[in-house]
Amino acid sequence: MKLSLLFLLALSCFTTYSQTYQFKQGLAAGQCHRYGREAIIADQLAWQRLTGALKKPMAGDVLMTNSEGKQITWKTVTADSTGRFRGDALANGYLYLTYEADRKQAMLLNISGDAMCYVNGAPRGGDIYGDGWMNLPVQIKKGLNEIIVRCTGSARWQGVSARLSLPEKTAMISTDDATLPHVVVGQTADALLGAVVVINTTAKPLTGLTLTATLEGQTLSSDVPVIAAMTLRKVPFRINASGVKTKQTYTCALQLRQKGKLLDEKNISIDAVESHDHHSYTFVSNIDGSVQYYSVAPQMSTGNGQPAMFLSVHGAGVQAIGQARAYKPKDWGVLVAPTNRRPRGFNWEDWGRLDALEVFELARKKFNPDPQKIYLTGHSMGGHGTWYLGATYPGKWAAIAPCAGYPTLTGYGSADGKIPESGATEVEKLLLRAGNASNVIELARNYRSLGVYIHHGDSDKVVPVTYAQQMRKVLGEFHKDFSYYEYPGGSHWFGNESVDWLPIFDYFRWHHIQPDSAVHVIDFTTANPAISSQYRWASVLQQQRALEFSRLQLKRDRKRKTITGTTANVSILGLSFGDFSKGDTITIIIDQEKPVKYVVTAPEDNLYLHKDRQWQRGEKPSVSHKGVDRNGTFKEAFNHRMIFVYGTTGDQNENAWAYNKARYDAEIWYYRGNGAVDMVADKDFNADIYKDRGVVLYGNATTNAAWKKLLGNCPIQVKRGSVKAGAQQFEGNNLGVYFTWPRAGSNIASVAVVSGTGLQGMRTAEANQYFAAGSGFPDYMIFSTEMLRNGAAGVKLAGFYGNDWSLENGTSATNK
Repeated sequence: MKLSLLFLLALSCFTTYSQTYQFKQGLAAGQCHRYGREAIIADQLAWQRLTGALKKPMAGDVLMTNSEGKQITWKTVTADSTGRFRGDALANGYLYLTYEADRKQAMLLNISGDAMCYVNGAPRGGDIYGDGWMNLPVQIKKGLNEIIVRCTGSARWQGVSARLSLPEKTAMISTDDATLPHVVVGQTADALLGAVVVINTTAKPLTGLTLTATLEGQTLSSDVPVIAAMTLRKVPFRINASGVKTKQTYTCALQLRQKGKLLDEKNISIDAVESHDHHSYTFVSNIDGSVQYYSVAPQMSTGNGQPAMFLSVHGAGVQAIGQARAYKPKDWGVLVAPTNRRPRGFNWEDWGRLDALEVFELARKKFNPDPQKIYLTGHSMGGHGTWYLGATYPGKWAAIAPCAGYPTLTGYGSADGKIPESGATEVEKLLLRAGNASNVIELARNYRSLGVYIHHGDSDKVVPVTYAQQMRKVLGEFHKDFSYYEYPGGSHWFGNESVDWLPIFDYFRWHHIQPDSAVHVIDFTTANPAISSQYRWASVLQQQRALEFSRLQLKRDRKRKTITGTTANVSILGLSFGDFSKGDTITIIIDQEKPVKYVVTAPEDNLYLHKDRQWQRGEKPSVSHKGVDRNGTFKEAFNHRMIFVYGTTGDQNENAWAYNKARYDAEIWYYRGNGAVDMVADKDFNADIYKDRGVVLYGNATTNAAWKKLLGNCPIQVKRGSVKAGAQQFEGNNLGVYFTWPRAGSNIASVAVVSGTGLQGMRTAEANQYFAAGSGFPDYMIFSTEMLRNGAAGVKLAGFYGNDWSLENGTSATNK
C-alpha cells in the first residue's frame, strides 16, 4: 500500500485483523451543516457535492461563507496519541481523509464518533456514540480513495478516529456487539435466542448460511438470512442450554458455514444465573424480526397472589441489564427493563416506544401481574420516557415516577439536538405538526387519571431540576394526586437511590388502576390515533385534521344512562358499553348537538359516531381508511418486519444509488436500533412471500420494477425528470421525495418511498433524519437540492392525505 502524501497512515497490529492502518492526518471544515430532529436539514458541503461545486479539499481553501460573512476553510488536523481527531474544526463539520492504494481490494473501515461518511461517494453508516464496533466492509479502488466524514457537534471533545483493516476472511463473525440471554438455572433452556454480527466483504450476497452454536455438549444450527454485498448484518441463532446446570460463565462455540463449508468460528461467553438473580431474556421483535432483550429484577419471593409489575426505562448510554441491577428485588412485584433497542436508541419515542410496548406485553404474559398494579418509572432519558409513555398510554399505569427526567425533546435534546419549538413558514409548521405525538406538555392532562411521583436531584447539572419544577407547575394546574421531591445535594446520579427510592415504591403501593366500571369521567388527548387512540370506554378512531391534537372530555352517568361531553378534532368517535346492561337505552349528547340514542344489545357493543356537519351513527371505520392501525406519516412503514426494496431498472448510477442508499439505511437501522432488515432487489420482490410486511422502496417508477405493483394507484407518481402529486407537477432532475402509501392487500402495513427525479434528486434524499427520535415527517414531502442550502425554502410540497388517502381531502403546504 502507498500512503497519500497528505495523510499519514500508521501500521499496527490488531487483535482480529492482520493489518490495521490508522489515519493520523486529515482536513476539517467545521460548522457547515445542521442536522437535527426534523425533516429539514442544511448541509453546504452536501449541496456542493450534488451541484458539482465541491472542489477537492486543500488546506486553506474556502469551503463556504456562512450567514455572518465568515469564511469556513479547510484546516489541517492531526490525530492525538489515542488516534482521535478533535477540536472546533470538526464540530458540525466534515473530516476529509484520503487513502491511496496500489490495487483494488476489500477492507474494513472503522470510524468511531461519526454521524456517517461517504466512501468514494457512497454513503455508509456512522458510529455517532463512539461504540467502536462498526466495522464496515468497503471496496477500496486502485489509486486515490476519498472518505468524507460527517461529524457532530460533540466531535470537538469526543473526537473521531478512523482506520482501515485487511480482513482475514470473506465472511466473518463479529462478537463485539452480541445480543445474548442469561441462562436461568432450572428454567426451560433448550431453545434460547442470541444474535451476532456477520460481515460480508464480497461483492455478492451471502446465501445458504448456517450458524451453529455448541454449549456444554448441546448443538443447535440456525439458518442465517441473506447478508447483502459489502455490508454487515446482525443475525439470530438458537442456543440449546439444557446442559447448563450451575451458575457460572460458559463458553459457547459458534461456527458459520455455507453449504457445509466452514467460513468462520468464534467463541462467546454466556452467563448462567439463579432465578433470584437479575437476568435477561431475549425475544424476536415484530418490528423487524431481529433479536432483542429485556432484563428483570425478579420478585424477592413469589408469595401469594399476582405480583405487581414495574416497567423501568433506562437513561442514555445505559444497558437494560444495568437498569435492572440498579434496583433491589421487591417482595411485592417484578421489575422489567426494556432496551429502547439500544442504550441510546430512540429516546423511548418512535421505535423505542414500540420496544417498550413489546416488552410490556411479553412481561404481562410471562409474569401474569395484577392488572391493577402496573407502574412506570425511569431515569434521565428514561425519565423523559416515563413522562412520554405515561402521557401517551395513561390507561396502562396505576402511577408513574419520572426520575431526573425532562418532559420534551423540544426543551431538551441529545446528540440529535432538539425538536424546534415553532416554524416560521406554513411548510415548517406542517412538518413540525408531524411530530406532535412527542409533545408531552400538550398531552399532560392525560396524567389526571394516574398518580405521579417526581424525583429529581436539586444539584443535577445534566438534566437541571428546572425540568422537574416545570412539570410540577404544569401538574399543579389540574392534578390532585402527585408527589414532588428534590433530593438535597443530588447530582444527576447519586447512587441507586436515584431510581430505587423507597418513597416511590411506597407511593406505588397506594395506587391501583381502577376498573373501567369505576371510571365515569374521561379527559384524553392524542395527536395520532395509530399511536394512542383509546382511553377506557372511549376512542378517537379518526381525526378531522391529521396529527393536530384531538381531545375527548366525556362524562358517563350509568343511572341516567347518559354520555355527554365535548370533542376537538375528532372525525369518528368510538364508545363501548360493557358497563351497561343489555336493553339499556343510552342517550348520547356530544358537543351540545342533537341527542343520539343507542340500545345496548350485548356487553361487547360498540357505537361509532361520525362527525360530518353533526354527530350521527355510522359504521366501524374501514381498514382501507386512515385510523388506529395505519394513519400515515412517512416513518410508519418502518415496522411490521419491513423490507428494503431497491431498484435495478435504472441506469448504472441510479441502480448503484438505490442499493447504496438501502444499504446505508440498513446500517443506520442496525446501529441505532440493534436491528436487522432484509434487502431485496425489485425483481425479487414477491408480494405473497412478504405478505403484511412494511416496505421501504428505493427509486422511482422508471428505476424500480416493484413500483407499479406497490404504488400503481397512488396519487403521487415519481419518474425520471418529474414528480406528480395529484394535479400538481414538478419538473427537473434535482427533486427528492419521501412519501408513504398503504400497502395493497394488507390492513396494517405501509409502503415508504425514498425517491428522486434523477440522480441529483436521489442523492438529495440520502440524509436520513427519519431515524432521529421524535423527528416529524409528514405523509409526503417533495423537495429540491436547494433545501440543503436554503432549508425550508427548498421544500416544494408537504402534506397529509385525507382519511380516505386522497390528496384533495387532506392538508398541504407549499413554497410559492
